[in-house]
Amino acid sequence: MSILLRNIIRFVLLLLIQVFVLNEILLHQLVSPYLYMLFILALPFNLPRPVLMLMGLLMGLSLDMFMNTPGMHAAACVFIAYLRPFIINILSPQGGFETTQKTPSMTSMGVSQFLIYAAILVLLHHTIFFSLEVFGTGNLLYLIMKIVFSSLASLFLIVLYELLFFSRK
Repeated sequence: MSILLRNIIRFVLLLLIQVFVLNEILLHQLVSPYLYMLFILALPFNLPRPVLMLMGLLMGLSLDMFMNTPGMHAAACVFIAYLRPFIINILSPQGGFETTQKTPSMTSMGVSQFLIYAAILVLLHHTIFFSLEVFGTGNLLYLIMKIVFSSLASLFLIVLYELLFFSRK
């Protein structure tokens, strides 16, 4: 299957899973799992930054339309799409990642590198999104707890996705 077709299918499936399944999950108003950002995390390594940001904008606006959140998902997605090449460059070994898949995953980056990569971007995404959602620091402890617990839940879902859909070589 071509990379373009795989990414289109991933876009649609992650959007549908987020809208119809994961948005219905809310534990004590602190845990809001988000899996859709995996679309941005799993785009090919060699994609130029403007294309990454455009893909992030499309995913974010699509989710904003379904969830009636005016631009919050789009802002968070564009932000992590912008920072993604920096994070990959920081985490990459001297010669870059040697991979046949050409996309970030546990098999191409290694488990620990991928977990660090995903954790940084998920934490940044959630920080931007929930800061825009709360839009203030009146209850800073609540905001920090929501960011941390939602990030942990999202990371768990991302690791579960990786373990289910990517085989070790």
